[in-house]
Amino acid sequence: MQDENLLKMSEMATPPVMETYTATILICYLLYRIDRPIEKTHLYDIAVGGDVINYFFYQDAIANLEKNGSLKHCVSPEGRAAYTLGEKGVECARQLRNCVSKAYRDKMVSCALRYFARMKRESEVKIQYIPLERGYYVHVRCLDVQADLLDMKLYAPDLTQAKYLGEQIMLNPAGFYGKILEAAFSNREAQDEFDLSDN
Repeated sequence: MQDENLLKMSEMATPPVMETYTATILICYLLYRIDRPIEKTHLYDIAVGGDVINYFFYQDAIANLEKNGSLKHCVSPEGRAAYTLGEKGVECARQLRNCVSKAYRDKMVSCALRYFARMKRESEVKIQYIPLERGYYVHVRCLDVQADLLDMKLYAPDLTQAKYLGEQIMLNPAGFYGKILEAAFSNREAQDEFDLSDN
């Protein structure tokens, strides 16, 4: 818990990078740490969407890295445009990592890990909002390779509450599924109160 709080505090104290040199090192460092190709859109979402690097300096850094061969173009396993590190990029990550503060390196890596965890959850759990005459169904499906582990609808009185319910489920779908199973296995038949005083 203390480490989590320190990470949050360090992220708040690290405004987006506004310098091409630092952005370049951070991009190389992330790809080095992840050690696999990363789709171009995912890298952008992590770096710019995660408020780690300013948009303009991200664009400059990417252009420089492509030009000097530090970033190489490739195709992800899903068939989309991706980046991988060239030899110069690997050397940049190894030799220059300490030129960027640990707070920024931690922020970049933690943004990436959260991003990939969210993508994994979204591929395993599908949520759909179905309008009704009054209110909405939140249709939740937990997917598995051969069959759905869970397929259920929950009622919400309006779209705002339906989306809130869906967001809460997506925070920890495995925990949600586990609590449903726990409730089912611990459920007991209702004990009606009978008056047995005149037996």
